Amino acid sequence: MHDDAARPVTPAASASSAAPVAVDVGISARSHGAVIDDAERDHRKAALDGLLELMRPAVQADGGDIAVVDVDYDTGVVEVQLQGACGSCAISAVTLQGGVERLLKERLAWVTEVRGDVDESVNPFESAAMGRGGYVPRWE
Repeated sequence: MHDDAARPVTPAASASSAAPVAVDVGISARSHGAVIDDAERDHRKAALDGLLELMRPAVQADGGDIAVVDVDYDTGVVEVQLQGACGSCAISAVTLQGGVERLLKERLAWVTEVRGDVDESVNPFESAAMGRGGYVPRWE
């Protein structure tokens, strides 16, 4: 657990990006599993939305997207889904665990668990054609 309640969040996509954006989750966010009031729930929702909006351009640059499936603000469980080109990407599991999960847990002290999956409903050939980033599968 981090000693500080808020850490600066910076988009990883560009060196020319603007100044870091602080995502303040507040001291009261440390009570995992406790029932929270409406003000704290709104605060957590805004912090989560802000952090996801900072991550989204990096996923979209590779032809994918990230969607929130469900959030339990009381217990800190966040469920997300990678969509688009992520369906055919061999490293989408790494993106979920090493990217999304790591960032949410590091930057939002109240997040205790991140569950995720990949939307595989898109045709793999269409999904591969959406990819434009660091990993684009080659179909031979």
